[in-house]
Amino acid sequence: MYNFFSKSITRILYAAMLGLSILSFSHCAIAQTKVVYHIDDAQAQGLKGLRNIRNHLDAAPHTKIIVVTHAAGVDLLMDGSKDQKNNIEYGPLVSALKSRGVVFEVCEITLKNRNLSKDQFMLDADFTPSGVVKIADLQYTDHYAYIKP
Repeated sequence: MYNFFSKSITRILYAAMLGLSILSFSHCAIAQTKVVYHIDDAQAQGLKGLRNIRNHLDAAPHTKIIVVTHAAGVDLLMDGSKDQKNNIEYGPLVSALKSRGVVFEVCEITLKNRNLSKDQFMLDADFTPSGVVKIADLQYTDHYAYIKP
């Protein structure tokens, strides 16, 4: 009788370990990479950052990407803004990335400090109370990788 119970317990333990292994593996298979791109200077980082994000999604299309702008980086999301060096308008590039699921956020502290209003920005822009706090929360709380182009 002892041998019967011992074998039964062993089988139950093996089944439980197998179940946990399968759950662990399936969790890894469905885990999604999350990245925050930090833009604080549209002229230095804008075009390069948008191209990096496009290439990122081309290579890893299921990546969740949030772009947080503050300081001079908010210029990236203003209506009609363009890269001064290449004379390329940011709007169509931002819209294309937005259609692929990228979220673009503007720091409201910067708006206040620069006397800007929300209606000066593209429709693709969302707003966050503090860009720096948003970046920190995404990294620490939500485990986003950090990229500054």
